[in-house]
Amino acid sequence: MSGRELVVGVDGSAGALAAVRWAARVARERRLALRLVHALPELPVPYPRADPTYEQLLEAAGAQGRVMLAEARDAASGVDAKTVLRSEQATDALVAESGDAAMLALGTPGLRPLGRVLLGSVTVALTAHAHCPVALVRPHAGEDEPPAEGPVVVGIDGSPVSEEAIAVAFQEASWRDVPLIAVHCRHRDGWWDTGKAAEEYERELLAQRLAGWAEKYPDVVVDREVVAGRAAERLLDYADRAQLLVVGSRGRGGLGGLALGSTSQALMSYALCPVVVARPRAK
Repeated sequence: MSGRELVVGVDGSAGALAAVRWAARVARERRLALRLVHALPELPVPYPRADPTYEQLLEAAGAQGRVMLAEARDAASGVDAKTVLRSEQATDALVAESGDAAMLALGTPGLRPLGRVLLGSVTVALTAHAHCPVALVRPHAGEDEPPAEGPVVVGIDGSPVSEEAIAVAFQEASWRDVPLIAVHCRHRDGWWDTGKAAEEYERELLAQRLAGWAEKYPDVVVDREVVAGRAAERLLDYADRAQLLVVGSRGRGGLGGLALGSTSQALMSYALCPVVVARPRAK
């Protein structure tokens, strides 16, 4: 994490509350400041008579911010936390806030009876355009917190943005002192490629992609997995026993297109653990 603050988008929902508590613990452990950002769409000032609506919204947002701040401090006592109110659309506000952030955390709705959550337009836009990694955290029915045990899992393809995901995944595994499972899926033109030579070749490529990072983080135990199947399905299998899943946001390659499309949206919608979407930082 290159920034010194962890930003959380808050709106009073259960998902936002889960994200605040998760982010507060991360911020305290990594000695980062925590910034809770509430966005209000800008309202025109009526003329010539004042309209109390805007002031009421400001008051409600302030009260909501105080509740979220209390939750952050309850989850991680001693965390350096503050609230920020921005009078603009949520996407614009949070993209701007992400510019100097270590990470942006967002809450998502809890899973529906069929196990899926519909992602909102703000969430999708931020995972595509934020200037830092974006963590998606959902509340867990019957539990106060997301899973805190298990490995970190990263999906790796052949694209340049995959390097961003690898960097984030190694950093997260090192901070959490847990193993890292690096998953590369073999899927070609709708047919499973089961040739031994092809599998060995892709294993070697995966090892090469990870070599420099393994040297940088010698404390991280890495399990390299080359598996056959569709990327979303196989990564969700691993995510079921993980505490964090890391993916890239752009690029196409061996994972059948680990872009912000069907694969990434499926992972963001179905994964039980928090999902971090690695974003390339602006040059």
